[in-house]
Parts: sequence; structure tokens; C-alpha cells
Amino acid sequence: MSDSTPAVPAVPAMPEFPPPQARAHDPLAVALGNASLLGVGYLMLRRRRLAVAAVAVTVVLVSRLVSTASSSYEVAVLVWWAAVVAHGWFLARRGAVRVAVRSQRLVALGITLVVLLTVGLLRFDASRIQRSVTEARESGDCAQVVSAQDRVWFGHRIADAPLTARGDETVQACDRLQTARIELATALSGDTDALEAGFGTLASVLAEPGNEKTVQATLNGFLGTLPAEDPCDTVTVTDWLRDRKRSHDVLDRSADTIRRTEPAALVGCGDDLMADSSWQEARTHYERLLDQYPGGDLADQARKGARKAALNIELANVRHLLAGGTDTQPEYCSKPAKYSGAKPMGKGTNRALFYGDNDTYGDDYTGKLPGSWKANDPANAVLVVCMGEEDFGTSVETCPYRDRDSGALTYVSFHKIAIPVKVYELRTGKLVTNRKIQISGSSCPAVISYFSYGDSDTPPSNRYVTESKSNVRDAFRSLVVR
Repeated sequence: MSDSTPAVPAVPAMPEFPPPQARAHDPLAVALGNASLLGVGYLMLRRRRLAVAAVAVTVVLVSRLVSTASSSYEVAVLVWWAAVVAHGWFLARRGAVRVAVRSQRLVALGITLVVLLTVGLLRFDASRIQRSVTEARESGDCAQVVSAQDRVWFGHRIADAPLTARGDETVQACDRLQTARIELATALSGDTDALEAGFGTLASVLAEPGNEKTVQATLNGFLGTLPAEDPCDTVTVTDWLRDRKRSHDVLDRSADTIRRTEPAALVGCGDDLMADSSWQEARTHYERLLDQYPGGDLADQARKGARKAALNIELANVRHLLAGGTDTQPEYCSKPAKYSGAKPMGKGTNRALFYGDNDTYGDDYTGKLPGSWKANDPANAVLVVCMGEEDFGTSVETCPYRDRDSGALTYVSFHKIAIPVKVYELRTGKLVTNRKIQISGSSCPAVISYFSYGDSDTPPSNRYVTESKSNVRDAFRSLVVR
């Protein structure tokens, strides 16, 4: 018998699988992909959430940069760019097989180059536009400033927000200068509030660096429109400019325009006021020119205007004092005034204005005077004759009268008509005659008529003579005829 070992059935061997290989990542490609700020590197790492988050952060930073144009956000974008590049490099190196993948590098480099080249070209174009804006501003051409800045679009603002924002500020300054132009144009009508507002706007724009030329161009445009159509409006504007507090900058150039435009404006305004019968205001303007520009070309014209205005002021005053009709003495008779434009009293007939009370019967003795003795206005008069109330003058004759009913005898005295007169020379306002004149006439008519009052039935014992036209003229002749 032999020993034998029982047979053990064979077990089939299990297949062996090689361990999974780690995915190969190229750190340089990932870093280049993230340099585009579009999350390309994270997509290469299959980190979709990181890619979305990276793009979201980029959008937020760029949006804030565009909206604020702050350099701090520009720095933040650069920091974020460096961070995602470094983060992509770090993730690609960690826990993975690091291999150089040419295709990944080319794709990442291509995308990033497109982004960087686009940003670079936009920044370059933005700088060219800004140079155009700066050149236009330095030449004082706001229209060209606006035209140049209109070439800026959203891409420029993303690529270089601070630079494009400076162009926007320049356009805004030009917009404010346009407002100043409108205000100053309104001021040409004599609106000093608009003038003050316009210069206030110019001063505020000038306070910002770099706007001197555009402000100067705006100011020159306004000053070039002077004088205004209405010379009195021009005077109003130049008065305001003279009173304006000096700012020791380009706005003080307005003083040159005052000297250029004011003389003619003062004379022109004076002439217009003369035409409107505003004598006092006209004389003020003429005298201002003589005070401020005594040796100017318009001085003689201003002197003539001032003289004419003064005469009209005197004439207007005399007319006022003589107002009130011819049946009573006007204020002039107690408060005479001169009219230097009147003719001086001389040989021959001196035409006069007659004022005084009516006679007893309501007749005006001056109605019996020749028309050649009387003036119809102070402008063509030489004398002013003020007549007082008539009174009994020298007794001429006394005659007896018997009442036809009672037979009573009454003696009646007839008197010349005595009238106190004051005669003033209109040219000087001086009193040249102060006496009584007496008008002669016929006396002792055959029959006299009278009115009785109460129980008295006798005629008055004193009566005036009955004057004729020649009697009146004889009495007044010495007053007006020399």
C-alpha cells in the first residue's frame, strides 16, 4: 500500500488591473488659460464651478471699474489676474502628473493672447482719443472735444476706464461752458442775474485744471458779441463788468472790452433816452462819459448831448411851474426858474407868456393884445408876465348921475384899471419888472347900469373906465416892447 495525497482542485487566477493613472495637467497651460480672466485654466482642470466663479468675479470687478473709473479697481483687476494665474498654476501642480501638453498650451496661449491684444489695442486707441481730446481742449475748441470723445465706446471703457473718464470730465466741462454761453447770451438783454450766473459758471470750470483755454474761448465769444443791439443794455453789462471783483485770471480780460465798448454805448444810450424824453437819465449818461473818458473821441458829442439834455430839463421844469391854466397865477410867478435855451431880452418885441386873474367882467385883457406879443410855449418865449388882481387906479373923472326913479343925485368917480405885474426874463429866471400898469379908457358915459343889493338903491361911487383894445395895448406895451 502506498501513501497518496488527495488532489486539491485548481482555483482560476483573478485578472489584475493596472492602478488608475492620474490625469495629466500642464501647469503652464492652466496658468496661461486663467490669464485670460475667462476661467479657461479652470476648465482645463475640469473645475467648472471655479471657472464660473472666476468669470463672475471678473465681471463684477470690470463693471465696478467701468462705473467708477477708479484706479483702485484697476489695481484690483490686476491683483485678481495675478491671483487666478497663480491659483491655476498651483492646482495643476498639486496631486497630479505634471506633463507638458503642447495642445493645451497652444489653446490657452491663443485665447489669452486674443484677450490681451484686444485690451492692449483698445488701451492704445483710448490713449489716442484722449490725446485728441487734450489737444482740442488746449486749443479751446469744445466742439472738437465732444467730437473726439464721441469715438469712445464700451470696449475703451473696459480697457482703460480712468483714461476715458478724464475725457468724459472734459466733455462735462464743455457742457457747462455751453450753459455759460446761453446765460451770457441772455445777459446781452441787460439781465444782470444771467450775467452773474454765466461768470459764476465760467469761474467754476476754470477752477478745474486744464480748462483755461476753453473758458477763455467761451469768454472771448461773449465779449465779441458786445456791444449789444441796445446801447442801454450794453451800458448795463459794462457797469456790471466794472463792478465785478477782480479774480486775477483770464476772466479779468473783460476790462479791455469795457474800454472798447462803453464810450459809444454811453452816448448811444443817452441819445435813446433823449428820444424818449428821459432828459435826466440821458444827461447822466453823457456826464459819465465826460467823467470817465474826458479826452475820448466822443467827448464833444457827449458835451453837446449833456447841454441839450440840461436845456430840456430846464424847459420841462418851467413847463411844470407854468402849468395850471392862464386865468390864475401859476407856481412860476412865486418860484421862477430859468430856461437857458430862451432868447435873451432885447430891442423890439419880446414875446411873452401872460398869466393872471380875469378882470371884473370875466374878460382876459391879454385877449386884446397883438398875437405877435404872445408866445404859445416856453420854448419860444422871452418873458413871463404874471398879472395880479385888478384894482382901482388913478381917478380920471367924477360925474353926477340922477336915478331915474327916485331922482336922487350920486357922484361917481371913474378910475384907470390898475394891475400889478411881475415880468421875468425866461432865459435867466430873473425879475425884470415889478410894478403896476394902468389901463386908460373912456369915462362918464351918459347912462350907467348897476345892480342894487338890499335896501341900497344907489350906484357904486367908484367905477372902472371903459377900456378899448388900444388902451390895453398901450398899458402892456412897455412890458414887452423895448
